[in-house]
Amino acid sequence: MAAALPGLALALLCLLQAGAHVPVQPDLDTEKFAGMWHVTAIASNCSIFLKMKDGMKSPMAIISFMPEGDLAMKLVWPLLDKCQKFELLFQQSGQAGQYMGAQEKRDLHVMVTDYSHYAVLHEAHHSETEPSTALQLLTREQDVSPQLLQMFMELIPTVGLTEDTLAILPKSGE
Repeated sequence: MAAALPGLALALLCLLQAGAHVPVQPDLDTEKFAGMWHVTAIASNCSIFLKMKDGMKSPMAIISFMPEGDLAMKLVWPLLDKCQKFELLFQQSGQAGQYMGAQEKRDLHVMVTDYSHYAVLHEAHHSETEPSTALQLLTREQDVSPQLLQMFMELIPTVGLTEDTLAILPKSGE
């Protein structure tokens, strides 16, 4: 896996810098992608995230797919005294790997995944009051390799974010 990361990062960088839309994992295999993931790093320009990022811990994301291709995501965020649960539903839009928020003006793209170790998600929130962008690194294990983290950090400026918007989330232990 480590040998493939530099080439993969370079390919994604070229696609993004060419002014192309956010790339999507070709022929996303939803059965392989479904399951439990740890959100190990996030970069976002959302003001709420930026205020809270230093105190956040790694949440779990459980991803499943509906028969019609929609993506359901359950997030469990560890907080000081409890866990906060969120459920999000994204409708498939055009191709597997590209989704729209069912209730909100939100786009979600599965940019790249190897299914068994990592995935990078791009989320754009098209709010009239505060549009925002987020890039998330999901891993099957809570530990993240330095090579994978480096690849993720190289993607941050390609989606218009800066390194100061990055939070590498510590393990929750829960």
